[in-house]
Amino acid sequence: MNSTSPLAGLKVIELGTLIAGPFCARLLAEFGAEVIKIEPPGVGDPLRTWRKLHKGTSLWWYAQARNKKSVTVNLKDLEGQAIVRRLARDADIVVENFRPGMLEQWNLGWEQLSADNPRLVMVRLSGYGQTGPYRDRVGFGAIGESMGGIRYVTGEPDRPPTRVGVSLGDSLAAMYGAMAAIMAVYHRDVRGGNGQMIDVALYEAVFSLMESMLPEYGMLGFIRERSGSALPGIVPSNTYLCADGGYVVIGGNNDSIFKRLMKAIGREDLANDPQLATNAGRVPRAEELDTAIGAWTGRHTLEQVLAVLEQAQVPAGRIYSIKDIVEDLHYRARGMIESHRLATGEEVLLPGIVPKFSRTPGATRWIGPALGAHTAEVLSELGYDAATQQRLKERGVI
Repeated sequence: MNSTSPLAGLKVIELGTLIAGPFCARLLAEFGAEVIKIEPPGVGDPLRTWRKLHKGTSLWWYAQARNKKSVTVNLKDLEGQAIVRRLARDADIVVENFRPGMLEQWNLGWEQLSADNPRLVMVRLSGYGQTGPYRDRVGFGAIGESMGGIRYVTGEPDRPPTRVGVSLGDSLAAMYGAMAAIMAVYHRDVRGGNGQMIDVALYEAVFSLMESMLPEYGMLGFIRERSGSALPGIVPSNTYLCADGGYVVIGGNNDSIFKRLMKAIGREDLANDPQLATNAGRVPRAEELDTAIGAWTGRHTLEQVLAVLEQAQVPAGRIYSIKDIVEDLHYRARGMIESHRLATGEEVLLPGIVPKFSRTPGATRWIGPALGAHTAEVLSELGYDAATQQRLKERGVI
């Protein structure tokens, strides 16, 4: 372990599966925390077999479980529960994303674990939170995105709501969980407080991103609807088709940038129109402005459009596929495309660590481990001898 890692010395027990809990713990592991991931014996986290596989293992797994220790424990077994309680006694953080009440059934809830370790910080991620009338419902990221409001405003106005092509709700909740865990540890260690339980609901993590929607509705009764690729109420900010079939995203919504944009596309008349000097004047004429910009981009290739707008200092960019990302010089220069080797020798690409620290950067110390790769190591540290471990293995406890 690199002692300069910002979270070196922090011990985290991960009881989660799939996305929200594991991503939360992954963020902590990337910056030096020792993360012990508890998985069911024989099968492991279902994420191991999700999406594209290489020789039976998900390629997603190598990123989501990087820097973690895999320990197999049957949480439904009393001896398995005892192992986790022993691990939690000297842990700093426990991360879990089971349905509320499940850990309590396994004698691993907040009350049980914090009684043995008053300094413990427990991050609980769930669809609807640990309290409230919906707490017992099954809640995945897609449901959180729907209830949180983001699905309602995503898509074209004349079509059904759509989704972002990644698990946004889970990832947002995970980020809030990791941030909250560090705040709680700071409160405990610097402010002299005790440990505490953190309740992160997926729908609330999504709802927190909804900008001005709540005050606009509360004050004006305004319900924001789907607006396609445009940024509602901010003009011009949209996606435009180019002559070669490429798409360009242009953000000309700042007043001075708008003038530069209009001059760059040869529309001095619009640049000098006093009614368009501010966003308030541009919003009622959004369709007119989008038509003017689209007419210009439609006469030029994507590369030509980008070159002109870069010269004019107007924010603009192509819409990247993963192929574009891997081939992009800036991604490479910033260390955002990492290359690692599997045990079999093949190369696997993983995304770089975010954010970037000037003195104590995060790092990929190892990629997602084989199932149970660290069980013997971790249990030996707890005092379980080889004979005991063999007995537990024969019983299916580990």
